Amino acid sequence: MWKNKFAGLVGLTLVGLVAAPRSQGQGLGNSPYSRLGLGDANPNTGGVRQLGMGGVGLAAPNGVHVNDLNPALIYYTSRTTFEMALNGQFHTVSNRLESQRDGSATLGYLAFSVPISKWWAASAGLRPYSAVDYNSTSTGSVAGDPTAQTLEQNTGTGGLAEAHMSHAFRLAKGLTVGGTASYVFGSIDLASGVLLNKASVQTQINTIEHVHYSDFTYRVGAHYRNKLNSKINYNLAGVYTFQSHLNGFRNTSVERQDAGVITNTTPQVTDQQGEAVVPALAQAGISLDNNKNWSINVDVAQQQWSKFRSFGVAGGATTGVPLNDTWRAGIGGEIAPDPGSVESYFKRVSYRAGISVAQMPYRPDGKMMYDRAVSWGFSFPLPTATALDATTINLGFSYGQRGNTAKSIENPSGNIKENYVKAQLGVTLNNRWFLKRRIE
Repeated sequence: MWKNKFAGLVGLTLVGLVAAPRSQGQGLGNSPYSRLGLGDANPNTGGVRQLGMGGVGLAAPNGVHVNDLNPALIYYTSRTTFEMALNGQFHTVSNRLESQRDGSATLGYLAFSVPISKWWAASAGLRPYSAVDYNSTSTGSVAGDPTAQTLEQNTGTGGLAEAHMSHAFRLAKGLTVGGTASYVFGSIDLASGVLLNKASVQTQINTIEHVHYSDFTYRVGAHYRNKLNSKINYNLAGVYTFQSHLNGFRNTSVERQDAGVITNTTPQVTDQQGEAVVPALAQAGISLDNNKNWSINVDVAQQQWSKFRSFGVAGGATTGVPLNDTWRAGIGGEIAPDPGSVESYFKRVSYRAGISVAQMPYRPDGKMMYDRAVSWGFSFPLPTATALDATTINLGFSYGQRGNTAKSIENPSGNIKENYVKAQLGVTLNNRWFLKRRIE
């Protein structure tokens, strides 16, 4: 049995490592909002369990799943645990004139945690940090020349990944603290150009930019648990991710194409050193549970994206569009009707639901835009579970909308609205390691 479990764990790890390089920003499926900053940033809302509860869980300890949303909660992982998830996404992007549908699938994350002693636990993992994936075009005419037309195109691909390690410590009864050190790395490729079509002759000039980022980031967390009464416990938690300075190297060039063939490439900048200043993220959470089969959780977060800089430019060196401060709030819960039931399997299943709302860092004409979502999810324990090992299949879903189609000076044809459905499929393997053998 143990050999089979170990083989499965190794196999999943190899699959994840093979997919990891492709997870750096692949799979948004043309999301225009990923053009700004470092792309669509991962807001530290946890794994598949947290997705089903609206991205909350800062103060929700759990002995089955790896909760690296708050490093202090790693302490509550009762058995050696390996967790992996795959992401799927389908969305519709639209303004007042047109719409487009896209779908994608990527590696979600890898996580591994192990209890080391009665007061110490550790974890490690890999997950996306940000993603860039967009492609926009617009047509125009040339003043004074009715036979000529222009096609302007902007594209971006890539993103950053985060390899992290966490440690959690029990300081006193009910009080745990933790810290996470992460290595963030990855590349972003951007291109913008204009195609001139005149008398069946096509000439295109593109500006191409390649930026590579890498450096360490740090996060700390604390969690306190106590009894509200004889049946209900309360949990308080806080997490702070420090401001980071990601070292960057940038190369830019200008490329000329005639009839689709590259005829000249002129380097503009070679190995320019700079950095991306990513602002600090503050999060707080509270939860109630009965230490048996249900919990309800509320999380809030705030991040000063107005302080973001990339190579000294607000909003990113390519767009130069300043970002704005953001906040996020969510509420969610979970329940397993009867975790120990032998008569009904579905009473052992965990059911989750939640809602969230977040202020986006983009403000056309100074007006705020929001990301609103409703989420739900399930955990299905396999019937083969024993006191030594267990396997759980996890599902999480989220349906939401961000942005709007209101007209603005920047976008006379309407802002960008995105309706999306996100899904996550994960597997959790629990096993008792380091058991002392006794001979009687």
